[in-house]
Amino acid sequence: MKALKSIAFAVALAATVSCNSDVLGLNRTDAFSDIAVWSSTDNADLYIVGAYNTFRETSNVGAFEKNFTDGMSDLFKDTGWYSHDNGMNISLLMETGFNSAGAGIFECWDNCYNRIRICNTMLLDIDRYGAKFGEQWCAVRAAEVRFCRAYNYYRLARVYGGVPLRTEHSGASGGISDGAVAEDIPMERASEQDTYRFILEDLSLAAEYLPEFWPLKWKGRATKLSAWAFISRIALYAEDWDLARQAADKCTELGAGLAPDYAALFDATKGQDNSKEVLFATYYLQGKLAHNYDRRMRPIGDSDKYGIECYAYFCPTEELVSLYEWSDGSTFNWDTWQAEGHPDPYSDREPRFHATVLYHGAEWDGRTIDITPSGADRFSEFELQTGNVMGCTCTGYYTRKYVQESNSNFPTKYSDQCDNVIRYAEVLLNKAEACAMLGEINEGAAALNEVRARVGLPAKAPGSKEELMDLVRRERCVELAGEGLRYWDLRRWKLATSVIDGKNVTGIKVTGTPGAYTYTRVDADGGAKRIFPEKYYYFAIPAAETSNNKLCKQNPLW
Repeated sequence: MKALKSIAFAVALAATVSCNSDVLGLNRTDAFSDIAVWSSTDNADLYIVGAYNTFRETSNVGAFEKNFTDGMSDLFKDTGWYSHDNGMNISLLMETGFNSAGAGIFECWDNCYNRIRICNTMLLDIDRYGAKFGEQWCAVRAAEVRFCRAYNYYRLARVYGGVPLRTEHSGASGGISDGAVAEDIPMERASEQDTYRFILEDLSLAAEYLPEFWPLKWKGRATKLSAWAFISRIALYAEDWDLARQAADKCTELGAGLAPDYAALFDATKGQDNSKEVLFATYYLQGKLAHNYDRRMRPIGDSDKYGIECYAYFCPTEELVSLYEWSDGSTFNWDTWQAEGHPDPYSDREPRFHATVLYHGAEWDGRTIDITPSGADRFSEFELQTGNVMGCTCTGYYTRKYVQESNSNFPTKYSDQCDNVIRYAEVLLNKAEACAMLGEINEGAAALNEVRARVGLPAKAPGSKEELMDLVRRERCVELAGEGLRYWDLRRWKLATSVIDGKNVTGIKVTGTPGAYTYTRVDADGGAKRIFPEKYYYFAIPAAETSNNKLCKQNPLW
């Protein structure tokens, strides 16, 4: 039968949309025919929400080993070499990390175009079969599919720049496996600007027709707020500053707001899922549709307590830690902290530091973190080409953000904290940046200071575009640390070469005894310098694509 729709869509969607009993209780079969898929709105919805799988695949929490892109920036250090199956240190420290055959660890061409093909087929199917469910039903589902298609094009554009904009369905009858398909037709790449314009058009249509909320059964499906939030992000890539500001204001108008407790935003045991700040998220369910974030990010000292190895895959760097202010808003400085009367370098820092970083002396899970070389959470130097950290920290810090202190079931039932794909705090910082570029300094500062006020920090009063942009960049580091934005921010600002190339990240080695600790800054890259030449701003189009599609030209310098 033509146009077979795999039930795998319905099973996989539960990791992205709500983990409700109706979805989990489906009887598994090999495939659904068009007749079965479109026999009821529930079945059709199970088919449509398969488009959301792109968010599950790129989750910064649920599939973080390959997607924790802050590990490619100056803020976090990947503690492995080959062991994490992501190649981040190879990509940062070896010239062979990227080549002309493709985008290396960021390669997503085939995956994204497969997802786009599915979205295009879904749009055709909604037109062909959905009329019996009503015009409004069809408009909402088409908006969801466009939202997901836009995200796939965003994934492509941030890696490659402009790409072919394929909007045709997969075959004459819409079937996934029908003969000649639209993606086989040679097509030129759109410009980078036109690619982002296309993404924004899809998101604008999504914002027009998506509902303001879904029934609890479908928690996790995109809403108007989701679409407007993403518009605020993508408009920065498109350098459409007016649109970025307007989209942020629309989020405010629709009821988005900052949660009172920053730390609770990243912990399912503290009401994470109920915040009006989380505008789109990927959801999980412990024991059924879960992930391994807690085990793979907890400090090594938890291994003995729980009888299972904890790995500490990614650790904060000193470059990140030094950005966090003291709780009164003053700047941290290694040379002056003792003279300023602080008991140690860490305990008096602002709330986001304590929600993001585990440091020597921190109280954690019924014990005190000890990162001295002989302590339970011991420091171990990073070794080039081996890693050889063996679950320890090589920066003197462990990641606290998203790790659930009270989740004692992680060895057997794994973890269920959701991935906050986009938050209102980011939207406010997007607005602050857009206002800086528009020269609206006071309006931009107000948005930035709203984010700071949530954690009790005093307002900033920049006097120029440059001062506001410096503040925005710093604030994005500390507010959004570990949420997968820093590396892409550096690329779109064209600052990655100056921040990454020829540099190394550092950590702190703590030695001594209580009351007499010494803090020594150390190289955390094994003595190597990081690599980010100019050509890395646009990675190579896959060789298979440029060979089969003669109209698709390779990026310069590759």
